[in-house]
Amino acid sequence: MKNVAIVISLSASCLAACPVSALESGTVQLQSKNRIERTLISYDCGPAGRLDVTYVNADPNFLAILPVPKQPQPIIFVSVISGSGARYAAGKYVWWTKGNAGSLYDSTMGDNAAPVLTCTGVK
Repeated sequence: MKNVAIVISLSASCLAACPVSALESGTVQLQSKNRIERTLISYDCGPAGRLDVTYVNADPNFLAILPVPKQPQPIIFVSVISGSGARYAAGKYVWWTKGNAGSLYDSTMGDNAAPVLTCTGVK
């Protein structure tokens, strides 16, 4: 099967781990021998409003791109090991989904802190 590629635009606040070419061009190219899937899911986060999350599955890279409250641009999260559901991390934030629910955590608030956002997927 041919390699398929997708280009994701990065914000100026790219983490130090980003390759120099990404910092210069503002993009990262993901390649996968399998089909790359890009899915948009909208979540209802109660009083916080609606949250639109883009998921990119480009094995071995699994990403979630979402706006984080009080951040000027959406943040790119990468998948990390999870005991249940799907868990994505970016800096101090963790986006954890299970079924049609999603929760955003700020890891600087402690291990037992309540989520910053609790959301339910809408159809």
